[in-house]
Amino acid sequence: MSTELARGAALTERQAAILRTVVRRYIETSRPIGSGQVAEAAGLDVSSATIRKEMLLLEAAGYLHQPHTSAGRIPTERGYRFFVDRVVAPDELGRADARLVREFFDQAHGELERLLGHTSSLLADLTHHTAVLIGPTPDLDEVRSAQLVSLTPTLVMAVVVTASGRVDKHTVELETELGEDLIQRAGSYLARELVGRVVGSTHQPCPSGDAVIDLLVARAMSGVVADSGESPIYLGGTSQIAETFDAIDTVRGVLAVLEKQLVVVSLVRDVLDRGLRVAIGTETGFETLNECSLVVSEYLVDGQPAGSIGLLGPTRMDYSQAMAAVAVVSRELGNRLSEG
Repeated sequence: MSTELARGAALTERQAAILRTVVRRYIETSRPIGSGQVAEAAGLDVSSATIRKEMLLLEAAGYLHQPHTSAGRIPTERGYRFFVDRVVAPDELGRADARLVREFFDQAHGELERLLGHTSSLLADLTHHTAVLIGPTPDLDEVRSAQLVSLTPTLVMAVVVTASGRVDKHTVELETELGEDLIQRAGSYLARELVGRVVGSTHQPCPSGDAVIDLLVARAMSGVVADSGESPIYLGGTSQIAETFDAIDTVRGVLAVLEKQLVVVSLVRDVLDRGLRVAIGTETGFETLNECSLVVSEYLVDGQPAGSIGLLGPTRMDYSQAMAAVAVVSRELGNRLSEG
């Protein structure tokens, strides 16, 4: 029996029940779980000795680990993976938390940047883990409106609003003073050139017949393209990292990863590209995150993938609550952005 299980045979119902109990109890207590605790919590009509034998088999098969002699067992990555894939019920959030999320998005208003920043904080507060929110991808974001605003006689601001609600602003300095009438005409021409196009796309605007307007529009468009850049990242609850891990080296390593925007974007997208909702330990691909798990989800705007949400915590996180929170927040955020 030991050999068969070690070779990857399916777990029996009793073994699965024991493994589920160990994972749940360890998530709750962060302490190794003994056979007596399992016998009490699992509701199995067998002796502690039988449970000990089953736990030995689960350890031999790589689902459990005994940190030191005479201690109980803790889950391994394989144990957590079994739990996440076969036990966790997705998309369920407690009533109080679900109401909090609904009320947040019902009252949300203002620019996209502020909304995304507050959303990452909301997710961190719900889960007590670090939330990572990646803003809409510029090359998928369509321009909804564009205008020019006169700030001073020689300074004009181009304001572009996208389908996701993002607001891009870029100032244009002028060599000579321009009247309001000419700036308004240039703004109308800018809108005609940009609205309906993807942010960051380049094209040569058609001549308007006025060299001053053409120069002003060209400068405004080049600024918008230059400012489109990479998808912005919003972090919530980074202070949770220090409270989650005892080892200062682990804390430093995790924070070092979070400080690198391109690395974070690549990490989240890689997990999504592999078809995972949860990456556990070494599955993240970063040695410094071997003690972490990452829960991810895309959010949709008008039915199309626009950005993504990640939740970074310890491997012993409450997966059911974390996955539910990420799923609900990503859905509500997508709905809010689709409404405009």
